Amino acid sequence: MMTQSTPVVAGARDDALDVLIVGAGLSGIGAAAMLRRRLPHKRFAILEARDAIGGTWDLFRYPGIRSDSDMYTLGYAFRPWTAAQAIADGPAIRQYVRDTAREHGLEPHIRYGHKVVKAAWSSDDALWTVDCELAGGGRATLRARFLHMCSGYYSYEEAYRPRFEGEDRYRGRIVHPQFWPEALDYAGKRVLVIGSGATAVTLVPAMAERAAHVTMLQRSPSYVVARPRQDRFALRMQRLLPARLAYGLTRWRLILESIFLYRLARGKPDMVKRHIVAMAARQLGPAIDAHTHFTPSYKPWDQRVCLVPDGDLFRVLREGKAAILTDHIARFTERGVLLASGAEIEADLVVLATGLTLKVLGGAALEVDGRRLAPADIMSYKGMMLSDVPNCAVTFGYTNASWTLKADLTAGYVCRLLAWMDRRGLEIAVPRRDPSVGEAPFLSFTSGYVQRASHLLPRQGTRRPWQVYQNYVQDLLTIRYGRIDDGVMHFGAKGSLP
Repeated sequence: MMTQSTPVVAGARDDALDVLIVGAGLSGIGAAAMLRRRLPHKRFAILEARDAIGGTWDLFRYPGIRSDSDMYTLGYAFRPWTAAQAIADGPAIRQYVRDTAREHGLEPHIRYGHKVVKAAWSSDDALWTVDCELAGGGRATLRARFLHMCSGYYSYEEAYRPRFEGEDRYRGRIVHPQFWPEALDYAGKRVLVIGSGATAVTLVPAMAERAAHVTMLQRSPSYVVARPRQDRFALRMQRLLPARLAYGLTRWRLILESIFLYRLARGKPDMVKRHIVAMAARQLGPAIDAHTHFTPSYKPWDQRVCLVPDGDLFRVLREGKAAILTDHIARFTERGVLLASGAEIEADLVVLATGLTLKVLGGAALEVDGRRLAPADIMSYKGMMLSDVPNCAVTFGYTNASWTLKADLTAGYVCRLLAWMDRRGLEIAVPRRDPSVGEAPFLSFTSGYVQRASHLLPRQGTRRPWQVYQNYVQDLLTIRYGRIDDGVMHFGAKGSLP
């Protein structure tokens, strides 16, 4: 459904919202639900550039789309995931987000077709002025005391799409998963999936069930780990305990397990690498060379580890419904792709699972008191606010765990911060950057999509509270239980930037 708000002109302060949330995906709906629960008196709106709730889970419609995190940690802390599947498909996650919005009465607060193009802060007014382009044409302007960016980290309009020599000669069809054609029929066709990340390992087993054959072509291998689609511990707890208690126990068990495994991988990378490759070899059987196709050149968690529920990728490879090749593309031909090795892969359909294009702040321009700011010149405070940018939070989840874990902490902190300011009659909160704090990259990942956008991302600092931990327990202590007035966050009243 598409609705448009009446444009709110930058005028009287009384017209301003208390909180403006950008994005109606998993993060934005979670932030709004928490705000509604903890600070029900606050006036807020959610801006959504598209015409539906769900964000990523509404945008992506390619075969097999699913989470690569368990739903007990990808789900909200305040709303238990009760379905049997721990690894859920896209439609189930989309419905979970929509149900959360409906249960918390958020739908009337969503303004669809509002793409934020600029956010400008005024210290004199202690307000953000947010300019939007409307899907139906025209513009709208809204004002808010606090801005919460929940627009994710990649472009919905543009995917990473390398060009290959000879594409114009190819007689088949080329598609990108981010823009999957709704009516595409691949039944009985030969399919070539180019890529080795989470999208590729999802597409291959899903398409292999209907296609004549699927080939996965990768330049280099990724770490791929099989995991049960259902969590036996979770199902047992659901039978024995009330839903919230069962969910909480399962959630904490999986959080602690993921932290342990991540620290083990970083501390003993060679041992963990051998173990992951050995597990893949056992799943594949003797016919497929795990050393060639499932042994990356990098250490575990230098890039995200791919998850395959019930080992579905390994199964279709083992059964011969799909094949995997590790090689480079020389050029496209009329019938398919010619490899650097000289082999040719014939295909009726080529799927370019080649990755994402990162976009910071949803591509919106940012100004503070008339001064344009570049995100790359800003330092991240606790991984969720920006140095010298007042009254603004940015949700950015974990790279080594479920996105929603950090999103929940960020949403909770925003509520805590606003309540703390209200009790003291304060209107401005800004983390002030310390010039003595050294800089480091915001993300330590070597993944292509991160490296391509490293010049766009904010920086992190070399000491707290400027460090990005990628550790839920550390963030829990710092964000949920740490002092609001920590000496780095400065507070003031309207009219002067503290």
